[in-house]
Amino acid sequence: MSSSFGDVPAWAYEAAQALMQSLKIVDPATFAHCCRVGEMSRKLARDAGLNEYQQKLAEFAGLFHDIGKMGIPQSIISKPGKLDDNEYRIMNSHPVLSEEIVKPLAKHDFFAQILPGIRGHHERVDGTGYPDKKLGDEVPLIARIILVVDTCDAMSQTRAYRKGLPMDVVYAELKRCSGTQFDSQLVNIFLQAHPSWKNQEADQETENKLIKKIA
Repeated sequence: MSSSFGDVPAWAYEAAQALMQSLKIVDPATFAHCCRVGEMSRKLARDAGLNEYQQKLAEFAGLFHDIGKMGIPQSIISKPGKLDDNEYRIMNSHPVLSEEIVKPLAKHDFFAQILPGIRGHHERVDGTGYPDKKLGDEVPLIARIILVVDTCDAMSQTRAYRKGLPMDVVYAELKRCSGTQFDSQLVNIFLQAHPSWKNQEADQETENKLIKKIA
């Protein structure tokens, strides 16, 4: 992360609404997933000790992380069976597409700072992720945050190819892949904090300005 402090532009929420409205029309399920990941990214950033500005960077990067799936054919997004090699390659292009969609906003430093988290949200700490095969701390912190909550949400939700998994199974998978796929410290923080998130009152600024306004 290039900065711990900065300002969120007044027009950020309107820009998010405009971009996310397109995703909502094209792919409502991915839209809902992105809204959840944005909120959870903010919470994990908070519980990991990041300041309010960094939490907003995590929130917006999480919100936009899969917006590039608008550029992926729905036949691949919704395929009930296993993807073939070519389909898998196309699907794996979505972090770069997401980055490209948001990049025109990066004239403002806030949006410039969320781009690495968006592009890197499928990088793994063992260096076998994509698109850039970054290793360990080379993977941006926000990308590591998104990967944990993105995986949790994806596994717990019913998809075309499988039913949603119980949370204890999700937790076990995060723990199993800690230190290879995921940042082990972030996994530990998430596993301790996540069960209490449902009982916490929603952050009003997030609810009013971002999720509710976009939804």
